[in-house]
Amino acid sequence: MVVEDDNRTSAYISQGLTEAGHVVDVIEDGCDALIHGTQKAFDVMIVDRMLPGLDGLSLVKGLRSYGATTPVLFLTAVVGVDDRVEGFQAGGDDYLVKPFAFSELLARVTALARRPPPARVERTTLHVADLELDLIQRDCKRGGTPIELLPREFALLEYLMRNEERVLTRTMLLERVWDFHFDPKTSVVETHISRLRAKIDRPFDRQLLHTVRNTGYSMHA
Repeated sequence: MVVEDDNRTSAYISQGLTEAGHVVDVIEDGCDALIHGTQKAFDVMIVDRMLPGLDGLSLVKGLRSYGATTPVLFLTAVVGVDDRVEGFQAGGDDYLVKPFAFSELLARVTALARRPPPARVERTTLHVADLELDLIQRDCKRGGTPIELLPREFALLEYLMRNEERVLTRTMLLERVWDFHFDPKTSVVETHISRLRAKIDRPFDRQLLHTVRNTGYSMHA
């Protein structure tokens, strides 16, 4: 995926990579790239630092927070050492300064594509603000205070916390938590959300479980 808002630059890169045998998706907006990058697998991403909607650094940080491990090559006119360090700290893997020779870009892309994927480390503890869910011990705490959850409440909270800041629809919850691939026309989701909210939110100062009107539910600070 090439994330670049300058049409001439993106066309130049896309044409060169296509001629070299790559399949290329071009995205001009950082927000669109974040959605695209979390829904589709890519071998390499080429990301401009300065983008509309969401800048390159924020884009890559967002992708990494979602668990995306796609190698990222930052392509930018910014040349300072501190800027390069910022790029690596955000989750970038390589850096190329404009103007550049396409042969060097291709060599760097090829090298990144050959890297073995990092070993996936499964998280055993989930955190949203001061809420903690231990997947091994099956414990839940908020601010250090133990919270007793029934098995289905635990499964519901786990799915919400794994998808922090994403809006999860009623249908998504039915499929992932109850394994219903149809709408049973019951209030099971709403009932469990209400019970969960009474346990993890009501006794505390800050609400973490939010209702998104006419859409679904979201877990965030």
